Amino acid sequence: MAIVYEKLLNHAIPEVRQRLTRRDTILYALSVGLGHDPLDPRQLDFVDHQRDLRALPSMAVVLCHPGFWLRNPATGVDALRLVHGEQAITLHTPLPVEGDLVGRTRVTGLIDKGVGKGALLYSQKEVRDAATGDLYATTRSTTFLRGDGGFGGPAGPVQAPHPMPEGAPDLSLDLPTRPEQALYYRLNGDDNPLHSSPEVAAKAGFPRPILHGLCTLGVTAHAILRALCGYEPARLRELDLRFSAPVFPGETIRVELWRSGAFRARAVERDILVINNGRAVIA
Repeated sequence: MAIVYEKLLNHAIPEVRQRLTRRDTILYALSVGLGHDPLDPRQLDFVDHQRDLRALPSMAVVLCHPGFWLRNPATGVDALRLVHGEQAITLHTPLPVEGDLVGRTRVTGLIDKGVGKGALLYSQKEVRDAATGDLYATTRSTTFLRGDGGFGGPAGPVQAPHPMPEGAPDLSLDLPTRPEQALYYRLNGDDNPLHSSPEVAAKAGFPRPILHGLCTLGVTAHAILRALCGYEPARLRELDLRFSAPVFPGETIRVELWRSGAFRARAVERDILVINNGRAVIA
């Protein structure tokens, strides 16, 4: 089944209501590597339920997550061949550690790159307090539909990536991932089998299951929070990045940062960029 432009652009994604618990907040932080250093009390503030718990800003990407909705045959998408291309987060206020939330996700754009070249799907999610309607965060995603070009949609406009500074980064930080980290991360509700099934990974062209792009984002956001924000979540206001290659669970992620807020990340063992064109807005 091929993509029908107007149908996919107006595809109704059900709103998601979530009772966020302190356990959920801790699970997310653990799933992106917080607590790896048990002697660092700043990390423990995000994972120890007996402390004054804090929420990681990057948790916005999993709150009220609509699930793998592109797997629905009605979208016309080849779900086996899609990959996460870009992700942005705007924090309007610090995220809560518990409470009732509502999330609304919609498709905001669809670009046809042509036969054999795939397509780009832009989407946006708003996360609000279910009782007051107060807006916590807005997330924006670009999904690269590798198998779906040539359906007759518009060829643009395509969002331009943020330019990277010239010269060496001002600082870098190495953070490890665990071999089973994707299995922990998928408990946040991101259950694409590409990250757990060797058979599905092989069909998608990978030698083994890959780490969720949003898990790589979480590790990178941790590095930014540590290096540029002093572990103060309220200081991280915006995050925007492009995924350039997958991470395999167990690899080390080196986050390279500039004082301006620009950043990129690489898998150390393969010396390959996995995140590029990153931009963080720090208060």
